[in-house]
Amino acid sequence: LLPNGLQRGITLGVSGVGARSLALALMARATETGSWVVVVGDGDLGLAAAAEVGVALKRLIVVNAPDPKQWAPVVAAFVGSVDLVLVSPRHRPLMAEVRRLAARCREGGSILVYLSPRVGHPLDDWPGRLDFQFFINGAAWVGLDVVPNAGSDMNQDRLRVRRIDVSVNGRGLPSEGRRDTLFLPGPEGIPVRA
Repeated sequence: LLPNGLQRGITLGVSGVGARSLALALMARATETGSWVVVVGDGDLGLAAAAEVGVALKRLIVVNAPDPKQWAPVVAAFVGSVDLVLVSPRHRPLMAEVRRLAARCREGGSILVYLSPRVGHPLDDWPGRLDFQFFINGAAWVGLDVVPNAGSDMNQDRLRVRRIDVSVNGRGLPSEGRRDTLFLPGPEGIPVRA
């Protein structure tokens, strides 16, 4: 979707059904390559799910949602210090706050990922300009596997992969953006094209 991958110093937003799956995939890729990731304010993040898709928990810092007045200073403390900062504020940040955070990303080389807290909602709840906007147009669980249950004669059915249709718009992309279908996670724990 991004010919040059995620470049340092950018801001991006992820929204739609399955947005957290894509955010986890971005986090997994970052921690796999030795980067640190901070998650600020995403109370729905499951650490077991993160580990299952390949996020190295030893490189993950999770911060509870700060008070809206303290949100920007808390996020700013990590931007520039940590490679990838994922935020999911439960309030609408101020335009001045997100502009300062974007400037800190450019200066410090962090990637700021905004995970929209409203499922299926476009990214218009973020007041500033994002370098890239990812929108999950549709998602479905596929690949029912029957896994033998250890110590039991019973089998356990498990859904293994989420298929998402994702589009991305932003800086340096064609005006119509790009669109693709991905499996999250793929066989190696990272997104693969369907």
